[in-house]
Amino acid sequence: MFFPESQVKIWLYAKPTDMRRSFDGLAAMAKNLIAEDPLSGHFFVFINRRQTQIKILYFDRSGFCLWAKRLEAGRFNYDAAAGEKQSLNWTELKLMIEGIELKNTRQRKRYCHPEPPPSGIIQTHDTHGNQSFREPPQRSNPARNDRAVTCGGGAEG
Repeated sequence: MFFPESQVKIWLYAKPTDMRRSFDGLAAMAKNLIAEDPLSGHFFVFINRRQTQIKILYFDRSGFCLWAKRLEAGRFNYDAAAGEKQSLNWTELKLMIEGIELKNTRQRKRYCHPEPPPSGIIQTHDTHGNQSFREPPQRSNPARNDRAVTCGGGAEG
């Protein structure tokens, strides 16, 4: 099994894929259809039409790796209507591989570990404890300090 780093993105190509494709064919799909760089180290997930086979392509510093699984019973569940290119997190990928359907589940609010602000960025907190980062006001253009990024939580519960 593979263990991606926290900054690795996981991309699901939701259209059916010919499972005869291997390294080069799947890398070309990642570049041309998903519009991402296959050498980036991100995971690219492909599923066949019958949803019984899955292949995951990734690059690990020295070459492409390909992980594959064929189900003897059941199907891989995913939301094909959510678009051709879907972003997954590590948990969603693991649950999909194990056959656990997320359609009728709900994620509760969890703690979001604050990331250190980039150098030159001001860190603030609102009255609800949400963290945000702002650029310091520019002397020549003080209107630029309105861009903020907040650390979001899940649904209240």
